[in-house]
Amino acid sequence: MLPLTGISGGISKGMGRPAIATINLDALRNNYRIVQQLSGNGQVMAVVKADAYGHGATACATALADIASGFAVAFIEEALELRAAGIKQPILLLEGFFDPSELEMIDQYRLDTVIHHQYQIDALAAHPCKHPVRLWLKMDSGMGRVGFAPENYRKAWEQLNNLSFVKDIVLMSHFACADEPDSEHARQQLTTFNTYTHGLPGERSFCNSAGLVALKEAQGEWNRPGLLLYGVSPFSQAHGIQQKIKPVMELSSAIISIKAIPAGSSVGYGSQWIARRPTRIGVVAIGYADGYPRHAINGTPVFINGYRVPLVGRVSMDMLTVDLTDLPDVQIGDRAILWGDNLPINEVAQGAGTIPYQLLCNLNRVPVQYHGILIPEQLNFDQVEI
Repeated sequence: MLPLTGISGGISKGMGRPAIATINLDALRNNYRIVQQLSGNGQVMAVVKADAYGHGATACATALADIASGFAVAFIEEALELRAAGIKQPILLLEGFFDPSELEMIDQYRLDTVIHHQYQIDALAAHPCKHPVRLWLKMDSGMGRVGFAPENYRKAWEQLNNLSFVKDIVLMSHFACADEPDSEHARQQLTTFNTYTHGLPGERSFCNSAGLVALKEAQGEWNRPGLLLYGVSPFSQAHGIQQKIKPVMELSSAIISIKAIPAGSSVGYGSQWIARRPTRIGVVAIGYADGYPRHAINGTPVFINGYRVPLVGRVSMDMLTVDLTDLPDVQIGDRAILWGDNLPINEVAQGAGTIPYQLLCNLNRVPVQYHGILIPEQLNFDQVEI
């Protein structure tokens, strides 16, 4: 994604290619408040890794700076970007640190870090921090990725608790199937986590976006929503939560060509779509090089002038084509919305056989325009919250 074009205004009409991603920061703040309500008395660690799922980590974190309890990123480079932008809330490294050399920066910039492996405990013991640090000890309760096995978790906690500079240890795990409401796996994970942490002091953190909605019994003192913040339902099937949150990103472009083709004519690479009737074809200036999914099937909706029209033909690198036959009033220059308020990104993801996360994170070369509140904050490291 290219740098932002402006906080209010952005690219003006007539200044080049019409493809643009519009980010509504007021919607982001609205979604945060809804997530906070879902969290009950728990605090919200807003997940802004991967450039805030393609929405711009610095802009999103800054817009939430006065209401967020903290921010979660994947690794230290993402955290340092936020600190440089003036973010002083707690920042959590979800992947932890990869090398002991990072501990000096974790200490200097007052970062929280996940501990998921013995080598990290050994590094901490060998390189004490000068300032108190909060650690998030991760259990692999059934995700099968990173984290201590349940039977080894208490020993890891004891090792960390014996380090004099460790201020707090948050007990954490991560759901594998919380976005499948009928699956028992998530509840089994929660049972495992509760069993093996029984009696251990410390705040707890388990819920991602889907967990917050579907497994209220898993809410902890810290919750880690991502997708919900950006106004996207974490569930593949229709869910009422989508009516409460607001999409933060609208991806749009414009019609750049309209032509009539006879029945039997093909459209696009591979000639895999054949017109069954005389058809009015519209060309939209956006393609897979911008992040729109190449494998979106024929019929995937595009929103134009208040109506949905079907995608036809293969998505090209820079363009895609839609059937405008039933919308004779559409003209060159009319806006085409690929996803946003009137077209949930989940539908596009379903049509492409993928998930909304991938579409948002893969956005590329599209100028970004921000609207809504942005709260600048100058960082004073003496005031960093830990």
